[in-house]
Amino acid sequence: MDTKAYIVLANGQVFEGKSFGATGCVTGEVVFTTSMTGYLETLTDPSYHGQIVLQTFPLIGNYGVIPQDFESCKLHPAGYIVREWCTKPSNFRCQGNINQLLKEQGIIGIYDVDTRALTKIIRQQGTMNARLITFCGDKEKDAQATEELAPVLYTLTKNPGFVAHAGKIRLIEELAAYKLDNPSLATSKSADFVATSPLQVFQEALSYKAVPVTSEGKLATTFEQASWRGLGKKLVLWDFGSKANLWRELVKRGFEVETLSASSTCDEIVASDPDGVVISDGPGNPTENVAAIEEIRNLIESGIPIFAVGLGHLLLALAAGAKTEKLLYGHRGSSQPVREVATGKVYITSQNTGYTVVADTLPEGAEPAFYNCHDNTCEGINYKDFPGISVQFQPESAHAPLESRTIFDSFFDLIDAVKQLQNA
Repeated sequence: MDTKAYIVLANGQVFEGKSFGATGCVTGEVVFTTSMTGYLETLTDPSYHGQIVLQTFPLIGNYGVIPQDFESCKLHPAGYIVREWCTKPSNFRCQGNINQLLKEQGIIGIYDVDTRALTKIIRQQGTMNARLITFCGDKEKDAQATEELAPVLYTLTKNPGFVAHAGKIRLIEELAAYKLDNPSLATSKSADFVATSPLQVFQEALSYKAVPVTSEGKLATTFEQASWRGLGKKLVLWDFGSKANLWRELVKRGFEVETLSASSTCDEIVASDPDGVVISDGPGNPTENVAAIEEIRNLIESGIPIFAVGLGHLLLALAAGAKTEKLLYGHRGSSQPVREVATGKVYITSQNTGYTVVADTLPEGAEPAFYNCHDNTCEGINYKDFPGISVQFQPESAHAPLESRTIFDSFFDLIDAVKQLQNA
């Protein structure tokens, strides 16, 4: 039997829905993603750690649960909001439904909610914290939810539907102070389970035609064609909450990849003697990674080529002397257009970020390489004073267009250029 559930926004508005997945009460920042597919990748993306994810696409779960598509070893959101979840998924790889998955991993879910109206509030007022209050039907287990629901029901009886009642619900006072502790450290190396052989990674990618493109512009159909750039070279993946597919994209191009945790130091990275360093995506406010930013400054001085993605892009910019700021509602989804400055070409990209680099604060020797077509925010940077490039978007995303993956070749060109200078 369906039980009622409630979303209490920090601005005082309330949405009533139904409970699925785990039950209880949880607080988090509500963010929306516009992706039409890839809900499994979304749920297992470490960048969503501790947030309440709202899916704008109305039907979620239609192809069930496919563990092989997970981007990390667990689900990271604190809560999950959908319009409708599919009770009878259909896919030959399906191993369960999304309701079971959320229950097993303790993620609170709410469905039968007007997700369009909720998304419009966030777009207009910005991302905000919320409290999810759900029930399981057991009086003893639902005691906390029942207690918290009392002031919510009080306002609902006066104004049916969702209402503005700021100041009337005491729990809202707690939401503004809600904060995650060390989210990057909490999610670092959560994708280590994908450590299979490079050849196997390539063969799996070939079955989906998600393989590198050759210099002639054709898909690589053999591992030899795909791996010629990376054979004999080593990369360090500095993991601040990386998705599994970033590792896959590197190894299927022939690179030896050593993953180091977010707490690693520049000395440890240099001691590994890599040809290049990839600073991964991850969750949280970039400015809170004070120790990591200092270590990245040291890494810049080492002269090792750097490629930074997502959170890594923000951290590298901060280390170089730029500033970051929070976006009103972020860029989350698999159809975010970005424009390349050098060519004017527009790429459709996958993104998951709530922050951006302030382009006007970039130091000399750092130039914007990409801009977002919607709000003109900085989406990529080329560094001239040291061998480094970075992008805000996610070229490694498994459920997005493949066109932006050419950025990997730009990094490999950078590695080769540095090697030629060293050997000259």
